Amino acid sequence: MARQARVEDVHRIAVGMPHAVKLEGTKGNPVYQVGSKSFVFFRNARPDAFDPETGERYDDVIVIWVASEDDKQALLQAEGSPYFTTPHFDGHPSVLIRDSRIGEIGLDEVTELVQDAWLSQASRRRAETWLAGSR
Repeated sequence: MARQARVEDVHRIAVGMPHAVKLEGTKGNPVYQVGSKSFVFFRNARPDAFDPETGERYDDVIVIWVASEDDKQALLQAEGSPYFTTPHFDGHPSVLIRDSRIGEIGLDEVTELVQDAWLSQASRRRAETWLAGSR
């Protein structure tokens, strides 16, 4: 059985991508960028992402870029999916996942998700170079 992902895997994979830079966002949350474009970031608690039962704001939301709206919808609509979005991210090519739910997906899926996020933000030259070397 494949190993389940951990939040440490998100960090390791993101910082391991070529030309990736880890910045400190507001309140110290990490932001991973390539060419000054974010591809994964750990979000502060915000009023649009909250527990529907308690109203408590989620303080463990990870934002991960996707290549297209179709990719976003596929992740959101998969049965049992831990991915979600909020109205704030309508029209934005990203999905959200709570750190506390990352273990619901496998390491292979998280690896592909973070690599695809990087690809969606990297320059064409960087993406082509990485793809050519990863085959």
